[in-house]
Amino acid sequence: MSGDEDDLTSPAPTPARRPNRTQWAAVTAVALALLFAGGAVTVASAEREEAPRTPSTTSADAGFARDMSVHHQQAVEMSFIVRDRTQDEEVRRLAYDIANTQANQRGMMLGWLDLWELPKVQSGVEPMTWMGMGGSGDTGPLDGALMPGMATNAQLDELRKASGREAEILYLKLMTEHHRGGVHMAQGCVQKCSVDIERDLAQGMVDAQESEILLMANMLKKRGAA
Repeated sequence: MSGDEDDLTSPAPTPARRPNRTQWAAVTAVALALLFAGGAVTVASAEREEAPRTPSTTSADAGFARDMSVHHQQAVEMSFIVRDRTQDEEVRRLAYDIANTQANQRGMMLGWLDLWELPKVQSGVEPMTWMGMGGSGDTGPLDGALMPGMATNAQLDELRKASGREAEILYLKLMTEHHRGGVHMAQGCVQKCSVDIERDLAQGMVDAQESEILLMANMLKKRGAA
């Protein structure tokens, strides 16, 4: 039998199954973390050339990566909550964008901590100490709100119980405050972090979240809320 005949009788290849959206998001997060991790220990600006090649556990770079990872995780949580509490496509689309973006960024920052062989949690050190702030102070976190802008446990419970327009307005208000706190922290990294790619990521957070704050103000106005 000729080679052509073999080709004609051989079974057709099984089509590859297309990955779903969740798989793509996971692959993207890992790929971005690996891509940026290779350049994460370089220092590009001349004024920071004496900074250590690998950040220390008390550095602004490590502190920002730890604290913003926690901050981002709550934004992802709130976005998943409101997704299930409203059918409004505009709010659900914003929630998806925030959850997807911040989950990917969180993966990158945790990947850097692994690359630097630094702990993801630093016991005995309050959040935002790297910014020269005392975190929540000696009184401890206010009902679970570890950092400025973060929602309290009571506010999260309220969001879980709300539905429809009430849930939309509460989410937009909570996320606006969350973004304001995140912008403040990201600006701190832009000023204090030594790793160039991390400073670039922080500036990107500032730009994106300030834009979303304006968007959410318009969305609140459309819903008759201040």
